[in-house]
Amino acid sequence: MRTIGSKKLAVEVEGSGEPVILIHGLGGTTNVWGPQLYALTPKFKVIRYDLEGSGRSPAASALSIESWVDDLDALMCAEAIAKARLVAHSLGTLIAQHFAARHPDRVDRLVLLGVNRAPTDERRQALRERAAKVRAGGLEAIVDSVMAGGLSPHARKNPPVEAFARELVLRQSPEGYARSCEAVAAAQAADISRISCPVLLLAGEDDTVSPVTVSQSFAQSLPDAQVIVLRECGHWLPIERPVEVAERLVAFL
Repeated sequence: MRTIGSKKLAVEVEGSGEPVILIHGLGGTTNVWGPQLYALTPKFKVIRYDLEGSGRSPAASALSIESWVDDLDALMCAEAIAKARLVAHSLGTLIAQHFAARHPDRVDRLVLLGVNRAPTDERRQALRERAAKVRAGGLEAIVDSVMAGGLSPHARKNPPVEAFARELVLRQSPEGYARSCEAVAAAQAADISRISCPVLLLAGEDDTVSPVTVSQSFAQSLPDAQVIVLRECGHWLPIERPVEVAERLVAFL
């Protein structure tokens, strides 16, 4: 646990070389990137951290995309990183987009897995309802629906994958998770016209949370972006297709 800015955040730094920062999604922690870590650390200095309100990083204040962007800024300053490669999953892609739009000169390359833009009104309401369920009944009240909606049918036939994803969600702080849901529900789209670096979008063929068309539309709005679709994969790309994701990251970064 480290003090980053004014907050206590769980931060892990491994490897050496040019910096790569890994940002997890809603219900995730640094552990979601475990399968990719071993491929990246021989070539890069890899920084993983639990977002405020997730995993081992307590929610000390109200959460928002803006506050998470500020935390990323503070983390880079604490590590004396002027420019980094950012890799983000799901909720993390919102943070990475807003950071890259705010600080285009500080992002060398950007990888977005299961990219999110501003939620639809239906999605905003669903996230607020999920937060209310967690506060009323704990993570157990929503974990089954999160697994059903997030994992591909192929992943659900692989017991270790679903067990890992369930454990990631169930080990969250209920209040931190609820606040995170509300922060995503309130999110606005980043001005991606300000993103100038090369961008790789990895999309799961079976992702119903962020369908392939979202990644394709996103890429069309950028000057230097490519989309790679992973077959038989849902929204939890780093753990559903760990080897392929690792290979794609190393090749692009």
